[in-house]
Amino acid sequence: MIPDYQALMLPVLRLASEGETRVADVAERIADDLGLTPEEREELLPSGRQRLLHNRIHWAKFYMSKAGLIASPARGRFLATDKGKALLATAPERIDVALLMREPEFRNFYRNEGCDGGEESTTTRPDRAAPSAVTCSLAAISSSLRAATARR
Repeated sequence: MIPDYQALMLPVLRLASEGETRVADVAERIADDLGLTPEEREELLPSGRQRLLHNRIHWAKFYMSKAGLIASPARGRFLATDKGKALLATAPERIDVALLMREPEFRNFYRNEGCDGGEESTTTRPDRAAPSAVTCSLAAISSSLRAATARR
């Protein structure tokens, strides 16, 4: 069974601490470590456009980048930052959203995700759907109407 993105954060950071890498390389090593079957390795998202394991590794990487633990020196490549290596030096049992919330930049990102001034979020949290453009637009219109009414 393929773990959720939070369970993959620690192994992804450990592999990124070894040096610059790519999701495909990390996925192969994690799949080997977990003893995933060939079918599990090839399992696709319902959209059929991406492997499930790759998707979850991307989410783990994305969230850790928002906490400053992972950097991307070039397109499609990533590595652990000094902050990420320092976290690994504390020998955490798990890295998850609760741990990432200790970082101010991650808290700011996590709490402000979604509608912001009527704009649709360019990212989505894997544990909840992103607001739609219509929902964000309605929120912006409502806010504008309240502001206009308050000025009267």
